Amino acid sequence: MGRYDELTNLVEGLGGDFSKFYDKGNKAAGTRVRKGMQALKIWAQDVRKEVQAKKNAM
Repeated sequence: MGRYDELTNLVEGLGGDFSKFYDKGNKAAGTRVRKGMQALKIWAQDVRKEVQAKKNAM
């Protein structure tokens, strides 16, 4: 479940910046949200590759 924990940490870490950007209009928080979402995208691609490799090895 280590990968799941990584996912929850990534998503929960963005919560404050989402709130600051959408509720208060803080532009710097929007930049952090975009950066965090990019990190999440890269993480998701890595997990997809890992799962595919494991599936093919079976």
